[in-house]
Amino acid sequence: MSTAVAPETSAPAAGRGLFNRDFLLLWQGQAVSQLGNQAFAVAMMFWTMEATGSASLMGLLMSLALLPGVLLSPFGGTFADRYSRVRILVVCDLASGLAVAALAGLFFAGVPNETAVAAMFATAVFAGIVRAFFQPAIAAALPDLVPAPHFMAANSLNQFSIQISQLLGQAAGGLLYRVIGAPLLFVLDALSFFYAGACAALIRAAPSAPRPAPKSGPLRAFLLETRVGLLFTWNREGLRNVVLIASLINFLLAPFSVLLPFYVQLYLKAGAAWYGFLIAALSAGSIAGFLLAGALKLAPTARGRLLLAGLVVGPILLGALGFATAAPLALLMIFGGGLAFGLVNIYLITLIQLSTPAELRGRVLGLLTTLTTGLLPLGMALSGVLGDLTDKNVPLIFGVSGALSVVLTLALATRPACQAFFATPAPSAPPSASPRVGEEPVEP
Repeated sequence: MSTAVAPETSAPAAGRGLFNRDFLLLWQGQAVSQLGNQAFAVAMMFWTMEATGSASLMGLLMSLALLPGVLLSPFGGTFADRYSRVRILVVCDLASGLAVAALAGLFFAGVPNETAVAAMFATAVFAGIVRAFFQPAIAAALPDLVPAPHFMAANSLNQFSIQISQLLGQAAGGLLYRVIGAPLLFVLDALSFFYAGACAALIRAAPSAPRPAPKSGPLRAFLLETRVGLLFTWNREGLRNVVLIASLINFLLAPFSVLLPFYVQLYLKAGAAWYGFLIAALSAGSIAGFLLAGALKLAPTARGRLLLAGLVVGPILLGALGFATAAPLALLMIFGGGLAFGLVNIYLITLIQLSTPAELRGRVLGLLTTLTTGLLPLGMALSGVLGDLTDKNVPLIFGVSGALSVVLTLALATRPACQAFFATPAPSAPPSASPRVGEEPVEP
């Protein structure tokens, strides 16, 4: 029989303020880690483009980096509900830091480009596996650190700090890539992972109530626990509709991620620095959206209308980006798209956290990662192929992708169940699991 225990959580959040010690440790540690991650992403994209010149290869690299998360996030969510979420964060940060440090070592050793490309792919896949366990753990751990009334503020502040770090990392990444090169940027990313892991290790974790030992073998019990999260999500029609919308938007807007470097080079006639500036503008827009979400006090119906507007405006702006040949206009459009999606993300993640029992939170959030990004690796790969087949016709690809996103979003988001989910009043505290939720759910 399995002897797995319940996940450890921080000291009970009830009675604690928003800016408590544990939340601040997690908050600033992950901000530093994101700073390194974005510098690494800029270096990886531009080094691959300059070394290979292949959009297909870039699309494949990004696709393989995402694929492990799509396949493994539900199981990562089950781990986050079974074991200490804080310890999972520490292990994942240390593992990521070691992997990126090893990649930097190969670059410093002067290996041939073919070997370096293979190492880049291996690192991207490994990082994707780690993220499949890291993301559900951190999404589930954050509500453990603050009281329920502060969930919206905690999500906004967490995303704010991450996006500020991303903005700085992206804006500086292109410049630093030219000044110090890819290997040193990889070293900085590794150090940022080690720092984040050290901060997470200082969070005070106390075990929650013991869970009963499963009646079946470890593997069967693990799979049954994962299935509980699936049933919880599937039985909520409004949530299903939102998941489908997010999945389709992620798939259809994948060309934006893959072909943006080519857009900068071929249509803006600019270099790596402007690529970093454009990505930074996206982060700046997201920050504005996070702040707006935290500041606005809207009635449920008004919030629902704002969510729908954000889901439509974002794809419109990013889809029209390819037709902008002036860099200032491109910055403004990307900023607007980031603002729309930032606003939407904060509202949705807060509603999901508050409406999900704490003991199911990791599984539900891990499953949502898989469902909302399931088509993204395919979109990344197809984006690279379409880029090569159309001779990098970015305006055509961006325009068609944005138009399809708007049409499908309107078709799904205007359904009554989806509108009802958007307008659901947030409860004052997360619910407890219903009696029907157990380790071995009954067949429906």
